[in-house]
Amino acid sequence: MRATSLFFLYLFVCLALAALLTGPLMQTGWIDYETQRVMGRLAQVFILLGLWPLLIALRLNTRAALGLDHPAARLHRTVWQGWVLGVAILLALALALLGLGIRIPDPTPPGWAALASRALQALIGGLLIGLLEEAFFRGALYAAIRRDSGVRSAVLWSAGLYAVLHFMKPGELPPGMALDAAGLWYMFSHVFIDLFQWHHLDSMVALFMVGVFLALVRERSGHIGWCIGLHAGWVLVIQVTRQLTDGDPGASLAFLAGDYDGTIGWLAAAWIGLLAALYWWWTGRAVRRR
Repeated sequence: MRATSLFFLYLFVCLALAALLTGPLMQTGWIDYETQRVMGRLAQVFILLGLWPLLIALRLNTRAALGLDHPAARLHRTVWQGWVLGVAILLALALALLGLGIRIPDPTPPGWAALASRALQALIGGLLIGLLEEAFFRGALYAAIRRDSGVRSAVLWSAGLYAVLHFMKPGELPPGMALDAAGLWYMFSHVFIDLFQWHHLDSMVALFMVGVFLALVRERSGHIGWCIGLHAGWVLVIQVTRQLTDGDPGASLAFLAGDYDGTIGWLAAAWIGLLAALYWWWTGRAVRRR
Protein backbone atom coordinates (compact mmCIF):
# COMPACT_ATOMS: atom_id res chain seq x y z
CA MET A 1 0.00 0.00 0.00
CA ARG A 2 2.88 2.39 0.77
CA ALA A 3 4.33 1.96 -2.73
CA THR A 4 0.92 2.49 -4.35
CA SER A 5 0.39 5.67 -2.32
CA LEU A 6 3.80 7.03 -3.33
CA PHE A 7 3.16 6.42 -7.02
CA PHE A 8 -0.31 7.96 -6.79
CA LEU A 9 1.12 10.99 -4.95
CA TYR A 10 3.72 11.38 -7.70
CA LEU A 11 1.02 11.35 -10.37
CA PHE A 12 -1.07 13.83 -8.35
CA VAL A 13 1.88 16.24 -8.13
CA CYS A 14 2.47 15.97 -11.90
CA LEU A 15 -1.20 16.76 -12.56
CA ALA A 16 -1.09 19.71 -10.14
CA LEU A 17 2.01 21.15 -11.84
CA ALA A 18 0.32 20.76 -15.22
CA ALA A 19 -2.75 22.61 -13.93
CA LEU A 20 -0.60 25.47 -12.62
CA LEU A 21 1.25 25.91 -15.91
CA THR A 22 -1.65 25.42 -18.32
CA GLY A 23 -3.07 28.90 -17.78
CA PRO A 24 0.17 30.86 -18.42
CA LEU A 25 1.01 28.61 -21.38
CA MET A 26 -2.39 29.07 -23.04
CA GLN A 27 -2.25 32.84 -22.50
CA THR A 28 0.90 33.07 -24.66
CA GLY A 29 -1.22 32.22 -27.71
CA TRP A 30 1.44 29.82 -28.98
CA ILE A 31 -0.77 26.73 -28.73
CA ASP A 32 -4.01 26.20 -30.63
CA TYR A 33 -5.37 23.11 -28.87
CA GLU A 34 -8.18 22.42 -26.44
CA THR A 35 -7.18 23.50 -22.95
CA GLN A 36 -7.88 20.10 -21.38
CA ARG A 37 -5.63 18.41 -23.95
CA VAL A 38 -2.81 20.82 -23.17
CA MET A 39 -3.17 20.11 -19.44
CA GLY A 40 -3.18 16.38 -20.08
CA ARG A 41 -0.08 16.54 -22.30
CA LEU A 42 1.75 18.69 -19.77
CA ALA A 43 0.99 16.13 -17.07
CA GLN A 44 2.39 13.37 -19.28
CA VAL A 45 5.56 15.39 -19.88
CA PHE A 46 6.06 15.90 -16.14
CA ILE A 47 5.43 12.21 -15.49
CA LEU A 48 8.09 11.20 -18.03
CA LEU A 49 10.63 13.80 -16.86
CA GLY A 50 10.33 12.87 -13.21
CA LEU A 51 9.95 9.13 -13.55
CA TRP A 52 13.62 8.14 -13.61
CA PRO A 53 14.55 10.28 -10.56
CA LEU A 54 11.57 8.74 -8.77
CA LEU A 55 12.74 5.24 -9.61
CA ILE A 56 16.23 6.07 -8.38
CA ALA A 57 14.82 7.39 -5.11
CA LEU A 58 12.78 4.20 -4.63
CA ARG A 59 15.71 1.95 -5.68
CA LEU A 60 13.75 0.68 -8.66
CA ASN A 61 16.20 1.84 -11.34
CA THR A 62 17.41 -1.66 -12.18
CA ARG A 63 16.66 -3.97 -15.08
CA ALA A 64 15.26 -6.53 -12.66
CA ALA A 65 12.81 -4.04 -11.11
CA LEU A 66 11.69 -2.89 -14.55
CA GLY A 67 11.11 -6.47 -15.69
CA LEU A 68 13.92 -6.32 -18.26
CA ASP A 69 16.50 -8.51 -16.52
CA HIS A 70 16.66 -11.13 -19.28
CA PRO A 71 18.82 -11.63 -22.38
CA ALA A 72 17.89 -9.18 -25.14
CA ALA A 73 17.25 -11.92 -27.68
CA ARG A 74 14.79 -13.65 -25.35
CA LEU A 75 12.98 -10.40 -24.57
CA HIS A 76 12.67 -9.53 -28.26
CA ARG A 77 11.35 -12.98 -29.06
CA THR A 78 8.75 -12.90 -26.31
CA VAL A 79 7.62 -9.40 -27.33
CA TRP A 80 6.73 -10.63 -30.81
CA GLN A 81 5.24 -13.87 -29.52
CA GLY A 82 3.13 -11.83 -27.11
CA TRP A 83 2.12 -9.52 -29.95
CA VAL A 84 0.81 -12.42 -32.02
CA LEU A 85 -1.07 -13.76 -29.00
CA GLY A 86 -2.44 -10.30 -28.18
CA VAL A 87 -3.74 -9.88 -31.74
CA ALA A 88 -5.43 -13.30 -31.55
CA ILE A 89 -7.05 -12.54 -28.17
CA LEU A 90 -8.51 -9.18 -29.21
CA LEU A 91 -9.41 -10.40 -32.70
CA ALA A 92 -11.60 -13.06 -31.08
CA LEU A 93 -13.28 -10.31 -29.03
CA ALA A 94 -13.76 -8.07 -32.09
CA LEU A 95 -15.30 -10.93 -34.07
CA ALA A 96 -17.63 -11.70 -31.16
CA LEU A 97 -18.76 -8.06 -31.07
CA LEU A 98 -19.44 -8.23 -34.81
CA GLY A 99 -21.26 -11.54 -34.52
CA LEU A 100 -23.49 -10.20 -31.76
CA GLY A 101 -24.30 -7.08 -33.76
CA ILE A 102 -22.72 -4.82 -31.16
CA ARG A 103 -20.38 -3.47 -33.82
CA ILE A 104 -21.26 -3.36 -37.51
CA PRO A 105 -19.10 -2.99 -40.64
CA ASP A 106 -18.39 0.62 -41.57
CA PRO A 107 -20.33 1.38 -44.79
CA THR A 108 -17.48 3.65 -45.95
CA PRO A 109 -14.27 1.99 -44.74
CA PRO A 110 -10.90 3.60 -45.51
CA GLY A 111 -8.97 2.50 -48.57
CA TRP A 112 -6.22 -0.09 -48.36
CA ALA A 113 -3.46 2.52 -48.37
CA ALA A 114 -5.08 4.52 -45.56
CA LEU A 115 -5.80 1.36 -43.60
CA ALA A 116 -2.22 0.12 -44.00
CA SER A 117 -0.90 3.49 -42.85
CA ARG A 118 -3.18 3.45 -39.82
CA ALA A 119 -2.19 -0.12 -38.99
CA LEU A 120 1.51 0.76 -39.19
CA GLN A 121 0.97 3.73 -36.87
CA ALA A 122 -0.93 1.47 -34.47
CA LEU A 123 1.86 -1.12 -34.59
CA ILE A 124 4.60 1.39 -33.80
CA GLY A 125 2.50 3.33 -31.32
CA GLY A 126 1.35 0.13 -29.63
CA LEU A 127 4.92 -1.04 -29.12
CA LEU A 128 5.97 2.32 -27.67
CA ILE A 129 2.90 2.50 -25.42
CA GLY A 130 3.43 -1.11 -24.42
CA LEU A 131 7.06 -0.52 -23.49
CA LEU A 132 6.39 2.63 -21.46
CA GLU A 133 3.24 1.45 -19.68
CA GLU A 134 4.50 -2.05 -18.98
CA ALA A 135 7.85 -0.79 -17.66
CA PHE A 136 5.88 1.47 -15.31
CA PHE A 137 2.92 -0.68 -14.24
CA ARG A 138 4.16 -4.26 -14.56
CA GLY A 139 7.77 -3.23 -14.06
CA ALA A 140 8.52 -0.60 -11.39
CA LEU A 141 5.10 -0.34 -9.73
CA TYR A 142 4.61 -4.11 -9.60
CA ALA A 143 8.13 -4.68 -8.25
CA ALA A 144 7.71 -2.00 -5.56
CA ILE A 145 4.39 -3.35 -4.27
CA ARG A 146 5.57 -6.96 -4.45
CA ARG A 147 8.67 -6.06 -2.46
CA ASP A 148 6.57 -4.45 0.28
CA SER A 149 3.35 -6.48 0.33
CA GLY A 150 3.63 -9.66 -1.74
CA VAL A 151 2.25 -11.00 -5.00
CA ARG A 152 -1.49 -10.64 -4.36
CA SER A 153 -1.23 -6.98 -3.41
CA ALA A 154 1.08 -6.31 -6.35
CA VAL A 155 -1.39 -7.85 -8.81
CA LEU A 156 -4.47 -6.09 -7.44
CA TRP A 157 -3.01 -2.65 -6.74
CA SER A 158 -1.03 -2.37 -9.96
CA ALA A 159 -4.13 -3.43 -11.92
CA GLY A 160 -6.32 -0.99 -10.00
CA LEU A 161 -4.03 1.98 -10.57
CA TYR A 162 -3.65 1.00 -14.23
CA ALA A 163 -7.44 0.99 -14.73
CA VAL A 164 -8.05 4.21 -12.83
CA LEU A 165 -5.39 6.22 -14.67
CA HIS A 166 -7.11 5.64 -18.01
CA PHE A 167 -9.96 7.84 -16.78
CA MET A 168 -7.95 10.51 -14.97
CA LYS A 169 -8.25 13.21 -17.61
CA PRO A 170 -8.80 16.96 -17.16
CA GLY A 171 -12.38 18.06 -17.62
CA GLU A 172 -13.41 20.21 -20.58
CA LEU A 173 -13.83 23.87 -19.71
CA PRO A 174 -17.58 24.71 -19.85
CA PRO A 175 -18.68 27.30 -22.42
CA GLY A 176 -18.38 30.80 -20.99
CA MET A 177 -16.04 29.84 -18.15
CA ALA A 178 -12.84 31.87 -18.15
CA LEU A 179 -9.41 30.29 -18.05
CA ASP A 180 -8.68 31.71 -14.62
CA ALA A 181 -8.00 30.07 -11.26
CA ALA A 182 -11.61 28.87 -11.01
CA GLY A 183 -11.55 27.43 -14.52
CA LEU A 184 -8.27 25.63 -13.97
CA TRP A 185 -9.55 24.26 -10.67
CA TYR A 186 -12.67 23.00 -12.47
CA MET A 187 -10.55 21.13 -15.03
CA PHE A 188 -8.19 19.76 -12.40
CA SER A 189 -10.93 18.59 -10.03
CA HIS A 190 -12.74 16.77 -12.82
CA VAL A 191 -9.69 14.54 -13.21
CA PHE A 192 -10.99 12.85 -10.05
CA ILE A 193 -14.72 13.62 -10.21
CA ASP A 194 -15.12 11.88 -13.57
CA LEU A 195 -13.71 8.67 -12.10
CA PHE A 196 -17.04 8.12 -10.35
CA GLN A 197 -19.23 8.30 -13.45
CA TRP A 198 -21.25 5.09 -13.78
CA HIS A 199 -20.81 4.93 -17.53
CA HIS A 200 -17.09 4.31 -16.95
CA LEU A 201 -17.67 1.25 -14.78
CA ASP A 202 -17.72 -1.42 -17.49
CA SER A 203 -14.56 -0.16 -19.20
CA MET A 204 -12.83 0.32 -15.86
CA VAL A 205 -13.60 -3.26 -14.81
CA ALA A 206 -12.34 -4.50 -18.19
CA LEU A 207 -9.11 -2.54 -17.85
CA PHE A 208 -8.71 -3.85 -14.31
CA MET A 209 -8.93 -7.41 -15.66
CA VAL A 210 -6.39 -6.49 -18.33
CA GLY A 211 -4.08 -5.25 -15.57
CA VAL A 212 -4.60 -8.45 -13.57
CA PHE A 213 -3.85 -10.64 -16.61
CA LEU A 214 -0.67 -8.73 -17.46
CA ALA A 215 0.48 -8.76 -13.83
CA LEU A 216 0.03 -12.54 -13.68
CA VAL A 217 2.04 -12.89 -16.89
CA ARG A 218 4.75 -10.71 -15.35
CA GLU A 219 4.78 -12.84 -12.21
CA ARG A 220 4.99 -16.19 -13.96
CA SER A 221 7.41 -15.20 -16.74
CA GLY A 222 9.67 -13.02 -14.58
CA HIS A 223 9.88 -10.23 -17.18
CA ILE A 224 7.67 -7.85 -19.17
CA GLY A 225 8.49 -9.06 -22.69
CA TRP A 226 5.21 -10.93 -23.06
CA CYS A 227 3.33 -8.00 -21.48
CA ILE A 228 4.73 -5.50 -23.99
CA GLY A 229 3.74 -7.74 -26.89
CA LEU A 230 0.25 -8.46 -25.59
CA HIS A 231 -0.35 -4.76 -24.94
CA ALA A 232 0.86 -3.76 -28.41
CA GLY A 233 -1.23 -6.44 -30.10
CA TRP A 234 -4.36 -5.27 -28.29
CA VAL A 235 -3.73 -1.65 -29.31
CA LEU A 236 -3.39 -2.66 -32.97
CA VAL A 237 -6.63 -4.64 -33.08
CA ILE A 238 -8.61 -1.93 -31.29
CA GLN A 239 -7.35 0.76 -33.66
CA VAL A 240 -8.01 -1.28 -36.81
CA THR A 241 -11.43 -2.35 -35.50
CA ARG A 242 -12.39 1.28 -35.03
CA GLN A 243 -11.38 1.99 -38.63
CA LEU A 244 -13.40 -0.86 -40.12
CA THR A 245 -16.47 -0.98 -37.87
CA ASP A 246 -18.88 1.28 -36.01
CA GLY A 247 -20.68 0.74 -32.73
CA ASP A 248 -24.44 0.18 -32.93
CA PRO A 249 -25.97 1.87 -29.86
CA GLY A 250 -29.36 0.44 -30.79
CA ALA A 251 -28.21 -3.19 -30.57
CA SER A 252 -29.87 -5.22 -27.82
CA LEU A 253 -26.45 -6.23 -26.45
CA ALA A 254 -24.79 -2.84 -26.91
CA PHE A 255 -24.21 -2.65 -23.13
CA LEU A 256 -21.53 -5.33 -23.47
CA ALA A 257 -19.17 -2.87 -25.20
CA GLY A 258 -17.92 0.08 -23.18
CA ASP A 259 -17.96 3.68 -24.34
CA TYR A 260 -14.24 4.13 -23.63
CA ASP A 261 -13.25 2.86 -27.07
CA GLY A 262 -16.31 0.90 -28.20
CA THR A 263 -14.55 -2.42 -27.53
CA ILE A 264 -13.47 -2.64 -23.89
CA GLY A 265 -16.59 -3.35 -21.81
CA TRP A 266 -18.34 -6.15 -19.94
CA LEU A 267 -17.69 -8.74 -22.66
CA ALA A 268 -13.99 -7.85 -22.71
CA ALA A 269 -13.88 -8.03 -18.90
CA ALA A 270 -15.35 -11.54 -18.93
CA TRP A 271 -13.07 -12.69 -21.78
CA ILE A 272 -9.83 -11.32 -20.34
CA GLY A 273 -10.81 -12.43 -16.83
CA LEU A 274 -11.39 -15.98 -18.09
CA LEU A 275 -8.03 -15.99 -19.85
CA ALA A 276 -6.30 -14.68 -16.72
CA ALA A 277 -7.81 -17.45 -14.59
CA LEU A 278 -6.92 -20.14 -17.13
CA TYR A 279 -3.41 -18.79 -17.50
CA TRP A 280 -2.79 -18.77 -13.73
CA TRP A 281 -4.21 -22.28 -13.35
CA TRP A 282 -2.25 -23.71 -16.30
CA THR A 283 1.08 -22.14 -15.36
CA GLY A 284 0.49 -23.11 -11.73
CA ARG A 285 0.33 -26.76 -12.78
CA ALA A 286 3.68 -26.38 -14.55
CA VAL A 287 5.21 -24.79 -11.43
CA ARG A 288 3.93 -27.58 -9.17
CA ARG A 289 5.38 -30.24 -11.49
CA ARG A 290 8.89 -28.85 -11.17
